[in-house]
Amino acid sequence: MNVSLNVLRAACVAAAAAVLAACGGGQQVEPFAPTRVLAFGDEASVIDGVGRKYTVNAVVAGGTARECKTNPNWVQYLASAYGLVFPECNPDAVPAPSSRILAVPGAKVADLQVQIDAFVAGGGSFSARDLVTIWAGQGDIKALYDSYPGVGEADLVAAAEQAGRVVAGQVNRIAEAGGKVLIATVPDVGLTPFATAEKAAHSDIDRAALLSRLSRRLNAKLLIGLIDDGHKIGLLQADSLVQAVVKSPLPNGFFNATESVCTVALPDCTTLTLREGTSGDSYLWADALQFSAGGHKSLGNLASTRAHNNPF
Repeated sequence: MNVSLNVLRAACVAAAAAVLAACGGGQQVEPFAPTRVLAFGDEASVIDGVGRKYTVNAVVAGGTARECKTNPNWVQYLASAYGLVFPECNPDAVPAPSSRILAVPGAKVADLQVQIDAFVAGGGSFSARDLVTIWAGQGDIKALYDSYPGVGEADLVAAAEQAGRVVAGQVNRIAEAGGKVLIATVPDVGLTPFATAEKAAHSDIDRAALLSRLSRRLNAKLLIGLIDDGHKIGLLQADSLVQAVVKSPLPNGFFNATESVCTVALPDCTTLTLREGTSGDSYLWADALQFSAGGHKSLGNLASTRAHNNPF
């Protein structure tokens, strides 16, 4: 009887460890030290050729020129945690930075394969010292929603679920090729300023709730489709982050989690073009759908913590 109980306990411990690893938990035997960060996805991961980001850009103190190092986006936060920079923002002239922004503004889930194919076709490959980030799908939720009510909810849900499967497939592709991947879930689009405006403008159904349902279904199929191996893939739950901040802004470091702070379109928003009396750190949203500087900081800190603690 004692032998059987010990065997059962050992099995339970093993099972718990497996679940923890699959969720990106556990501890590293040796510290993971990537030599570069490769960022795929949409505008949330972009630094353009003149250092602009799709959030609140900082300006030089006392001037009007942009300064790309301050108010970093989430992939910059992650890279800086390992002493890495991207060529698009290298004010300290770090020699030959190897990290790359492969993300493209306006990219949809289907474009992930295009981005990865182009990287590989250009001679790129993935290794165990590469930390690869993927964040895409919010644009797909917005595009699906825009087709409602001409396209019914059942069809929209099916399309959102397929998008989740596609993202999982590309994450698995990189992991199987040797890269270490951080994948961020789609934020709950039903909690964005865009959703708030749509809910107020339509009386047919709760449009914000529809956006939330589509977001959940994409994320559900994404999570189910990922390789069950925490040594290859780490999960960033951007949806849970947004939900927590919207529910309790102040304890999470925000003054406002429901309205946008920018008064001009991204990526031209700077600390000089905000609502009067506000800051990019105190608001969660820069515009109707994109994170402000504070949102990027929260996700970047989460990404850094996950990368350092994940058993890569």
